[in-house]
Amino acid sequence: MHFTTRNARLAVAGSAVFGLLALTACGGAETPTASANEKIGVSLITKDSTNPFFVAMQKGAKEEAGKNNVELTIASGKADGDEQGQVQAVENAIAQGQKGILITPNGPGVNSAIKKARDAGLYVIALDTPPDPADTVDITFATDNFEAGKLIGQWTAKQLAGKPATIALLDLFNDKVVSVDYNRDQGFLTGLGIDVKDPKKNGDEAKSGTAGSSSYSIVCNEPTQGAEDGGRSAMENCLTKNSNINVVYTINEPAAVGAYNALKAAGKAEGVLVVSVDGGCAGVKSVKDGIIGATSQQYPLKMAALGVESIAKIARGGEKPKNSEGLDFYNTGVALVTDKAAAGVTSIDTAKASTLCWG
Repeated sequence: MHFTTRNARLAVAGSAVFGLLALTACGGAETPTASANEKIGVSLITKDSTNPFFVAMQKGAKEEAGKNNVELTIASGKADGDEQGQVQAVENAIAQGQKGILITPNGPGVNSAIKKARDAGLYVIALDTPPDPADTVDITFATDNFEAGKLIGQWTAKQLAGKPATIALLDLFNDKVVSVDYNRDQGFLTGLGIDVKDPKKNGDEAKSGTAGSSSYSIVCNEPTQGAEDGGRSAMENCLTKNSNINVVYTINEPAAVGAYNALKAAGKAEGVLVVSVDGGCAGVKSVKDGIIGATSQQYPLKMAALGVESIAKIARGGEKPKNSEGLDFYNTGVALVTDKAAAGVTSIDTAKASTLCWG
């Protein structure tokens, strides 16, 4: 989800992340402009506090807070999916009279609290996970998760080279709808050449058919909660349905490692294409070690740093950020990481990705 032409924007997004903040957005009540030397209260509310992706966000936010005279509050849900923990953190930010909130929403159950914050005059920026609907927040700074999925799908198609694909889809949830979940899944299928029906719904595509020059069958859609143990149990469940799986899509790299361990324990790891999204340092190493064939790297530290900078500027009378052209969020960039480059699919190798990774 980012473009001018998609590929042109992706090439420059990483370096442009801290640039050009202009016009936009919706918002609630106007708050008085802060002086240059006044501390700006901002909360960063992540899905959990242990995932390296969110730890990187915290690091980026803290570094930028120091540069912008921001008093930063760090909060999170107890685990990915904990909506109530995030609701409490939002309410705390309102009660403290803060100027803004950066949040990676755990689900639609947080939407009403976000509305309450905006009505109270806080500027709310979603990071990584656009809420549904997108205008629940003032703006989202995120990876184009559809593009991230599409890149690993295109890479997979090139590696298959016409061979049949027997696919396991290891998603995030099966009990709630989160945009990062369906965008990555549906982007992967699109990149592979499989027609998706509702791009905002996982699992409604035809379970078998033709994808480009390959035939395909989808064995399973299993939730992982984005965790290694979840990836392992999901992969074990899929293998009971079909032991000949040769393509494994995973929502993130911890789930990918869990899936690989299940495949290895079953004696099935050889020749299976495991792909993922995130690009953390551990994930890049997994690509280098051959555990993951390819991953799409995103840049959480930049998302959070840009968010802190933006709220500080707005609080002091500066301009509001605007969405990337043609999108309903601000695109912070993505790059395919693999040591097995595929013709026609732009990528970077693990040596380059290691200089850009996080965690």
